[in-house]
Amino acid sequence: MVRMSLLPMGNQRIVGMAGIGESLLLVSFCGLCTFLTGISLSAIATNGAMKGGGPYYLIGRALGPEVGVSIGLCFFLGNAVAGALYVLGAVETFLKAVPAAGIFRETITNVNVTAVGPVESPSSHDLQIYGIVVTIILCFIVFGGVKIINRVAPAFLIPVLFSLFCIFIGIFLARKDKPAIGVTGLSSETFKENWSPGYQNTNDAGVPDPEGSVYWNFHGLVGLFFPAVTGIMAGSNRSASLKDTQRSIPIGTLAATLTTTAMYLVSVLLFGALATRKKLLADRLLIATVAWPFPAIIYIGIILSTLGAALQSLTDAPSWRPRWKFHHWSLSLLGASLCIVIMFLISWSFTIVALALVSLIYYYVSIKGKAGDWGDGFKSAYFQLALRSLRSLGASQVHPKNWYPIPLVFCRPWGKLPENVPCHPKLADFANCMKKKGRGMSIFFSILDGDYHELAEEAKAACKQLGTYIDYKRCEGVAEIVVAPSMSEGFRGIVQTMGLGNLKPNIVVMRYPEIWRRENLTEIPATFVGIINDCIVANKAVVIVKGLDEWPNEYQRQYGTIDLYWIVRDGGLMLLLSQLLLTKESFESCKIQVFCIAEEDSDAEGLKTDVKKFLYDLRMQAEVIVITMKSWDRQVEGGSQQDESLEAFTGAQHRITRYLTEMKATAERERTPLMADGKPVVVNEQQVEKFLYTTLKLNSTILRYSRMAAVVLVSLPAPPVNHPAYFYMEYMDLLVENVPRLLMVRGYRRDVVTLFT
Repeated sequence: MVRMSLLPMGNQRIVGMAGIGESLLLVSFCGLCTFLTGISLSAIATNGAMKGGGPYYLIGRALGPEVGVSIGLCFFLGNAVAGALYVLGAVETFLKAVPAAGIFRETITNVNVTAVGPVESPSSHDLQIYGIVVTIILCFIVFGGVKIINRVAPAFLIPVLFSLFCIFIGIFLARKDKPAIGVTGLSSETFKENWSPGYQNTNDAGVPDPEGSVYWNFHGLVGLFFPAVTGIMAGSNRSASLKDTQRSIPIGTLAATLTTTAMYLVSVLLFGALATRKKLLADRLLIATVAWPFPAIIYIGIILSTLGAALQSLTDAPSWRPRWKFHHWSLSLLGASLCIVIMFLISWSFTIVALALVSLIYYYVSIKGKAGDWGDGFKSAYFQLALRSLRSLGASQVHPKNWYPIPLVFCRPWGKLPENVPCHPKLADFANCMKKKGRGMSIFFSILDGDYHELAEEAKAACKQLGTYIDYKRCEGVAEIVVAPSMSEGFRGIVQTMGLGNLKPNIVVMRYPEIWRRENLTEIPATFVGIINDCIVANKAVVIVKGLDEWPNEYQRQYGTIDLYWIVRDGGLMLLLSQLLLTKESFESCKIQVFCIAEEDSDAEGLKTDVKKFLYDLRMQAEVIVITMKSWDRQVEGGSQQDESLEAFTGAQHRITRYLTEMKATAERERTPLMADGKPVVVNEQQVEKFLYTTLKLNSTILRYSRMAAVVLVSLPAPPVNHPAYFYMEYMDLLVENVPRLLMVRGYRRDVVTLFT
């Protein structure tokens, strides 16, 4: 039942201050808020079976544990305060009816426009003493359980209903039997006089006083009246004793809300026509004065009404596919908005404190986590929002302004990590470097070689382990484990199918297989080349990290430069990656240098000017250096970097020659064409020598200019057609030789940066 304990004590003051017109508006406003909230409560109550747990269960199962805990705790605190107010209301009415029961008394001067006189008021000490006694008695009733409460409920309800009946009879019979001063009876003249507002000052006890410290306005009256319509949880509090909670709670709650709101509106009209404004404000229990047949019945009704409301406050409450067909999300939104508005009308300062408290509790619960997935409404809303956002992205190509990296991180490509380490720690750190402020989606995946039916459970366990590790590294991403007959087949399936619509990974990230020759892993070259070719065919960018073990974490600050060797057009991907690196604490002190590789007969100064203008238009600050790769002459240029590069070059030549000799011998012995990795190849020895020599010059240039750089970015050449994978690995080994930290980047057939707004 919606609480009605404030009907006798509050409505007459509201009419006396605000007048009939504003009082009707106030009651309608508060009643509408409660009605809309009741509709939302009905939707939640019909969403499934209700158990014990209070508003934490009721709201938490609908909106999640974070909202349930934060609102439930505040609801508990509000219930505690409301219970205390109801007890004080009962005690104050009792002391008003039986003044001799007061242990302490105090006298307050009642000052109004035409009269001055003493008014006896219960002492605060009396209220405290009797309030504690009453609270203890109510607690014993509550401790007896719902059965005891059900037994005593009629003792509260029947006298209250009879008191209301006596109030309305007394209003209609006013002035006919023992008329009181200021009571005009139902009069149209009095109705007209009380229509407009007449706000006055009162003292702390609520007695009208022109010099009083309390000034009443519409906001204050909202705070006085609104508690009278806040008992909508009464039905859900008793759900354990209801035969059909999903039917009884909606019907009972909304019926009680409409009935009491109508009764409040009628009482406003009757009070406005019953007595003068002075009488409405001065006589705190006017309805007891006019009640039929005598005031004692009203005192009893008020006391039992407030005690019943206090008992409801002490009673435990129970806790989306609702059966309630009259619910709509817009009604819940409107109801919540009205609640917020009323909170600010009552007290903006306490509202801010309450909202701050709810936010802090919500944040605390969300950080600490929850026991399990409850299928709350927010999860459904997130799912629908994700679907809507995915559809809004469309299938057309994303504009460069809206392009952002979505890394597809290959966690264990070469299988040399311990079994309990699902991903290289520095690879997770590098994946975060590719996203501004660490935000954005990443997909971490591994491939298990074998049969899916045999390894399905192992794959689930590995996926859970990888997901836990991603959370531990604070990476915003998801984990995926794929079972395939081979790494090549598994990767080919992933690169084709991973993602949805435009929300697909666009950059493949993995570490460089530096161990392949040392560990004699002969299968790695073919796998490595196959992965790169698959990325090119699938139009995915590639970033290969060399020196991953030396990659800095967030606490290792780097100084020096980030050097870009811009050899081929990559859509600006290298420029974008360098800018993303600068946003990280470990690289924020570095500067960018862009090295442009020019032909020997090209205009170096003109190229430098063009690149500078291009970077300026992109709003990038970088130093531009144009390098003309002249024929490498050790005798002319000299230096340690040429010695190191030449030694690596000579070793690569010898290994390629030996490998080619073995291929030819095998082909002659088996009388087949030249075969490598199970495929026919065409080897042009002059072209192989040219590739080696070009790679040698680039490595020598990098060592000469960027040996001390924080990180070097260089264009990743595509694997030459019909060359054995072993040759390509030799080219790459020569390129990265003696470079401590290097990123090999290959863009794809589109721009990722733009000059235009």
